Formats: sequence, structure tokens, C-alpha cells
Amino acid sequence: MICAIIQARCESIRYPGKILSKINNKTLIEILIDRLEKSKYIDKIVIATSIDVSNKQLIKILKKKKIDYYIGSKKNVLSRYYFAAKKFKAKIIVRLTGDNPLVDYSIVDNFISEFEKRNYDYLSDSKKPTFPDGIDVEVFKFTTLKKIFKQKNIDYDKEHVTSYIKNNPNKFYVGEKKSKNNYSNLRLTIDENEDYECIKAIFKYFYPRENFTLNEIIKLYKKKPILFKNNTKFKRDEGSQLCSGQKMWRRALKSIPNGNMFFSKSPDLVLPKFWPTYYTKAKGSTIWDLDNKKFKDFYLMGVGTNLLGYARKEIDDAVKDNIDKSNMSSLNCVEEVLLAEKLIELHPWSEYAKFARTGAEANAMAIRIARAYSKKQNIAVCGYHGWHDWYLAANLKNQNSLNPHLLSNLKTEGVLNKLKNTVFTFEYNDLKAFENLIKNKNIGCVIMEVSRNYIPSKEFLSKIRDLTKKNKIVLIFDECSSGFREVYGGLHLKYKINPDICMFGKALGNGYAITAIIGKGFVMKHAKDSFISSTFWSERSGYTAALKTLEIMNKIKSWTYVSNYGRKIKKIWIKLSKKYELKTNINGIDAVPNFSFDSKNNLKYKTFISQEMLKSNFLSSNSIFVSTAHTDKDLKLYTKNLDKIFYKIKESQTNKNINKLLDGQVCQSTFKRLN
Repeated sequence: MICAIIQARCESIRYPGKILSKINNKTLIEILIDRLEKSKYIDKIVIATSIDVSNKQLIKILKKKKIDYYIGSKKNVLSRYYFAAKKFKAKIIVRLTGDNPLVDYSIVDNFISEFEKRNYDYLSDSKKPTFPDGIDVEVFKFTTLKKIFKQKNIDYDKEHVTSYIKNNPNKFYVGEKKSKNNYSNLRLTIDENEDYECIKAIFKYFYPRENFTLNEIIKLYKKKPILFKNNTKFKRDEGSQLCSGQKMWRRALKSIPNGNMFFSKSPDLVLPKFWPTYYTKAKGSTIWDLDNKKFKDFYLMGVGTNLLGYARKEIDDAVKDNIDKSNMSSLNCVEEVLLAEKLIELHPWSEYAKFARTGAEANAMAIRIARAYSKKQNIAVCGYHGWHDWYLAANLKNQNSLNPHLLSNLKTEGVLNKLKNTVFTFEYNDLKAFENLIKNKNIGCVIMEVSRNYIPSKEFLSKIRDLTKKNKIVLIFDECSSGFREVYGGLHLKYKINPDICMFGKALGNGYAITAIIGKGFVMKHAKDSFISSTFWSERSGYTAALKTLEIMNKIKSWTYVSNYGRKIKKIWIKLSKKYELKTNINGIDAVPNFSFDSKNNLKYKTFISQEMLKSNFLSSNSIFVSTAHTDKDLKLYTKNLDKIFYKIKESQTNKNINKLLDGQVCQSTFKRLN
């Protein structure tokens, strides 16, 4: 029994439902089956699909066409193949995939004939493919498949079925069949929409014929190469090298501008083409990706939101309890009042509080209130304060204004041009630049981060406070990132400099959306003079999470733990830098330490660190948001892996081979604060 077993499912990550895409009112899987039925040697065609609700339509089509099928494991394709072959008593198996609708039955027959003539265990195209991508044919005995199945298979072998043979050719009688001419550059498979458009164009050309051969396709390629151009950017068998997270990222780019909703979570900032990108669950300091691989998060920890670790039970339980009572209603939640009172208690200089869900919203609200009080439009900024028009207006006059604060050459398309000359920047610890702004720009409001990469120089904050008071300028501290990390409250408490308005976010809700704006009465009361309102600012879960988070922080003295842990990390970086004679700059508050290499290859080294740490199941870069979920055991393993990486970086400096050590592209530059 010669059985063609076609691997097919509808839950593809990059192109879901692709095998059910239609050409000439016929699905691609039907087209493939019809083409294979012309084979002289195939006795039975079987579709091996997986247990998933998305495959119901596929099963319906197969039943209608009276095609045999087997439903097996979703992840373990090897077991799916084995049990399908066993069920239908296959002695010789032709392995095909549903995303290759142009498989040529005559080529399949040539493979089968060659296989039987030589009595191979396994026959395929050569190790260096010569047939077009999409004309993939593998033939092997059931006894060969059984031998593979009984091995202690790794996940890769379970997913790719015949990879064990390719990696252990000495254990099998293996044959190779090459095309007369090398057309491996030609792409006739479907993984992307561009592939579908290419194949659709081919069928349109040959319409109404469907059983055209590969030779005819190649003649068309020579005659009209433009039809084959749009999908040439995709690499052959790239899918086997991409994790599920990267496949989903490719899919996201087709429907979401820039791929996601938060710049800092772009995989291109860390490890292009290899970063897991998406998660299924997280707990403590561990994240599970779409392939169910576990990683220790020594990187962003929710971009600083999860200071107490992921899925902290006490916080989640408090939120779930209130969700059961309804997270929203026509009336206000009392937790809003309780959180306002708690934050004012922690900051006695303040008298009022307002709330939002995001840091950018909180910054915009603070600016609105400050302008309402001062009656002046001009703002002086030092730091990163969100994406709203008021902030990006700094780049309207000079596109480089925000370079030291955010990103180089940040674009301002869509920002109201009339906001030009309303926002002016000054660099951290540069008092002279600040004094010039106050003197010459009619500033009504100063908004800044209390600390960036460096601690404030002597009298920097106090001088700013003195000058703003003297000139009746509202001083706003943006502590969305720094709050509750080094002290129980705003970092400004450490320096004993009180602003007029202060914002807290990120760590405040331990992963739940809540941001607070607190301030002195004389300025905050002007919030009533401007319309500031939003439906979901009244939603209950953020307030509930914040109250429980503050309770736990106070109980375990979380700020002490994360600061001590961050100091340990800084010491490790210093020790390894000295050990391998690598020039590094180590900065940041202790709870959010970061480093960079004093080298033109800084981004390459940073990419290499992420690449190698990922192989050791760590999400890591050159910065880390420390959490109370990070343990000494984690740190010991982190140090062991980083030691090896620093050694290789040192070697690369000697051999000048850092490019050879990188598996892919170099990461993009990110926020100046973190690089």
C-alpha cells in the first residue's frame, strides 16, 4: 500500500485557514488532492490533521470528497503521521503538506519509482534543494517511520517528522533526487498572502486547466517573471526556523501598524526574528511563550509594571473578588477614594489626586492642569513623557530635540503644527540650559523625571525647585517609572524635593492599568476648570489592584529588596567587565539598572547577549526591571550564562568576528534612558 499522507491543518499561525483559501471556487486542499489523484502509483490519499475546532470545515470537505483522514496530536506531528500510517496500513509513505497545492503528480511518481527501484529507507530532494519551494516530496517506508517514532524524540523532531533521518543519515539507507536544473529560488508554497497571490496568478494563467506540470510553470516563470516577484522576499523553509511568537508577529504586522500597541515590546528592539514576542502565561519571574517554552524574565518584567512578580495571587484574588461584584457600574467605586487618600497620606505635601489608566494620559492630564493654573502655554521637558501631541511638539521646530530623551529623529506626522515653539527640552543635570529656558521662553510648566540614567548632581533638583517657585512655574515630576522602586512612594522623597504635581504608574498596580496624578491644592483645583474625563478611568480593577499592591509593598518592604538585588546585578556587571577587560557604562537607579558597552559595536554586543541568553531560557538584554520575584538562585544562573557571553565578546574583539557570532539581524536602538 503506497499512501500519500498530507499534513494539513487550519490553525496556521502566520496564515490561518490557508488550505481553505479558494482558487476558481475550489479550496487549495481540494486542488492538491485532485492533482495527486492523477498519480499512477499512489493507492490512497490520507489527510493527517489535528485536534482543533478550526479544522471542522476541513473535515467537512474531506467527508464530502470521500477522502480518508486521521485526527491526531496538534503539536506532535510525528505521532500524527505514525498513527495515520498505521491505521491505513501504509507500507510506503509519500509525505506532502497541504500548503503546497502545486505538487506535480508526475514528479511524485518519479520519486516513488526511484524509491522502489533502489529500495531506499528514505528518499527526498537533495540536502541543498534543487526543486522549487513547494514541490517538496519525501518517500519512506513505514518501518522507517516506526523506527523514528520509537526514538526518544526532541520537540523539533516531533514537529518536523523526518528531521531525525536527516540528522542521522548513517542509520538509514538514504537517497537524494535532484532536479535537472536548479530552481530552488522559485517559491510555490503558501505561508504568506503574497504566496497566495502568486499561486492564484499561476492558476489564472492556465485556467481552466488545473493539472499543469512543473515544467509548464517554469516556462511561465521565464516568460512572465513579474508574476513570481512579490513573494521572493521570503526565505525557503523559514517557518521551520521561526518560533510561534515570530510567526504571530509576522501575522500581526499585516493587521496592526508597527505590529503591536507598545513600542518597547517590539521584538526588533531585542532580537529580530528570534524573540518569542508573545506569551501564554506568566507567574513570578517566569514567562511561557506560544511554544510553551519557559523563560526567566531578566528584562522588562511587564515593562516595569510587575514589581511584585507576575500573577501575584493576593492581588489577583482581590481583583477577581471585585470583578464578581462587577468591575463597572453606573455609580463610582469606593476604591477610588481609598486610593486617593492613601497616596496623599504617603505624600503629605499633596492634597488632591486624579486617576487615569496610562502614563501618557496622566502626563497629558498634568500638563492640562498646569496650563490651566499658569495661563502659560510653554513647557520645559526633561525625560520621556508619552506619545501625546503636547510632548511630540518638541520636535516640530527641531527634529532632534527629543533625541536625548526618547529616540533619534522621532517623526511628528499628525501633530498639530500650531504647537510649534510650545515645548522646549533641557538635558538632565544641565542647570545652565534650564536657566536659559526659564529666562527666555516664558515657561509656565516644567515636567521632568526625577532620575534618568544618572543620579542628580549636587543641587540640581533643589535649584530647579527654587527657580520654579521664584518664577511661579508649576513643577511636575513624572514618576511613572521611578515611583515605589527605591522608596515607598515617589523617588523625590529620597531627595526631599517636593513638586507641585507628581504622577505614578507602572508598579502602582502590579500589572493592572492604573496611573495616579497627585498634587498641591493651589494647582490641582484647576482640574475643575478644564474638562478632564474618561469612562474607563472609573473602572474598578486598577484601584483594587493598586490598594492591594501598596499593602504588600509596605508589608515586605519591596523597595529595599529590589534595590539590593539591583545593586547585586550592577556588581556582577562590574566584575565581569573587569574580568574580561570590557569597557562598560553602568547606570540607572538600583531597581532598574542598565549598562552599555563603550564601543561602536554596542548594539551588536547587546544583540548577542539577548541571543545567547535566550538559548539558556533567559529573556535578557542590557537592562532589567528588578522584581521581588527574582531570586538568588536565578541570579546565580544568570551570572554563569553572562560570564560565558562576556568571554565570547572579548574573544570577538580580538578576532574581530562579532558579526559571525550573530544568528540574525542587529537589534534596533531603543529609548536613550535604557541604552
